[in-house]
Amino acid sequence: MAATDDTSPDDHSPRPRPADGTRLPRWLPRAVVVTLALFACFQLASWAFHQLIGLLINILIAFFLALAIEPAVDRMAARGMRRGLATGLVFLGVTVAVLGFFTILGSMLAGQIQTMVENFPSYLDSVIRWTNRTFRTTLSRVEIQESVLHSDWLQKYVRNSASGVLDISATVLGGLFQLLTVLLFSFYFAADGPRLRRALCSVLPPQRQAEVLRAWEIAVAKTGGYIYSRALMALISGLAHYVLLEVLGVPYAPALAVWVGLVSQFIPTIGTYLAGALPVLLAFSVNPWYAVWVLCFVVVYQQFENYLLQPRITARTVDIHPAVAFGSVIAGAALLGPVGALVAIPATATLQAFLGAYVKRYEVTADAPGPDVPGRRRAGARPSVLARLVRALRRR
Repeated sequence: MAATDDTSPDDHSPRPRPADGTRLPRWLPRAVVVTLALFACFQLASWAFHQLIGLLINILIAFFLALAIEPAVDRMAARGMRRGLATGLVFLGVTVAVLGFFTILGSMLAGQIQTMVENFPSYLDSVIRWTNRTFRTTLSRVEIQESVLHSDWLQKYVRNSASGVLDISATVLGGLFQLLTVLLFSFYFAADGPRLRRALCSVLPPQRQAEVLRAWEIAVAKTGGYIYSRALMALISGLAHYVLLEVLGVPYAPALAVWVGLVSQFIPTIGTYLAGALPVLLAFSVNPWYAVWVLCFVVVYQQFENYLLQPRITARTVDIHPAVAFGSVIAGAALLGPVGALVAIPATATLQAFLGAYVKRYEVTADAPGPDVPGRRRAGARPSVLARLVRALRRR
C-alpha cells in the first residue's frame, strides 16, 4: 500500500491563516474613501471660489459703499422717510452730480482736442524749427508726414485697432455690468441695513449679537472717516493744482482742479495718472513747455501727498498710525489689487478699533524705556555736553 502525500490536492484539511500583520485594517478602506471625498470637495470649493472671485470683490466694494452712505440714509430715515426712498435719493444725487461733472468735462475736453488738432501743424513747425536750429538738421514737415504715414508700425497699429474694437466693446460692457452689480448690492445693503443686521444677529447668542452690532457701528464710523479724509485730500490737491493752472493760464482751471482732486483720490492706483493726463494735455494746447511744468508739478505733489500729507490726515480721521495705514494699502493692493488698496484703510481701522476692546493694557513701569520727560533724566544716562556747559557757567 502506497504512502499518502500530505500535499495532494485531495487533502481537505484547513489551511493555516495568514499572520495578523499581513491583513488590512478594517478602517483603512473607509479612511481612503473619506480622504478622496474630502480632496474632491476641496477641489470643488477651490474651483467655485476662483469662479466667483469677481462677484465677491463686487460685493465687498458694495458693502463699503453702503457703509459710506449709511449715515446720510440714517439721518433721512430718522425724519420719517422710508429707508428705500432715502437710499434712492442719495444714489440719485450722487449719480446726477457725477454725470453732470463728466458731461461738462467731456464737452470741455472735446473742444480742447479740436483746438489742438487745428493748431497741431503750427506746433509741429515750431518743434521742427527748434530741432533744425539746435542740431543743425534739415527736417521738414512734409518729410515727417510722409515717413509717418507710410511707416509699418502705423499700418500695423491701425490693423490691430480695427481688430480690437470688439474686445474693447466687450470690456466696456463688462465694466458697465460690474458697475450695475455694485450699485444694486450697495442699494440693498444700505436700504435693508437694519434688517440685514437683525438677520445676522438672529443666529447668534446675545453676547455675540452685541459684538456684531458694535463692529458694524465701528465700520460705519471708520468708513465715514476715510471718506472724509479722501475728500479733504481732494480739496487740498484741487486747490494746489488750481493755483498752478491759473498761474500758467491754462483754460478751464477750476474744472481741471476738481477733476484732479476727485480722480486722484477716489480711483486707486491709476487715479493719479488719469488725473494728471488731462491737465498736461490741455497745458500742451497752450504751450508745450507748460505741459512739462504741469507734469513735474504732478509728480512732485504726488510724492508730497504719499509720504507727508496722506499719512497724517489718515491718522487723524481714521485714527490709525501712518505706518500702519501705508502698510495696509500696500498689503491690500498685493492681495486684491486696486480694490484692496481702496478698502484697506477703513478695513484695518475697523479691525484695530474692534480688537482694541479685547486687548488688556497695563501701566508702564518706571524702569521701562520711554520718551524723555522734561526735567527728569533716566537713571544711568550721562548729561549732554550742553547741560554740563550750562552747569559750569552757573557755578562760576
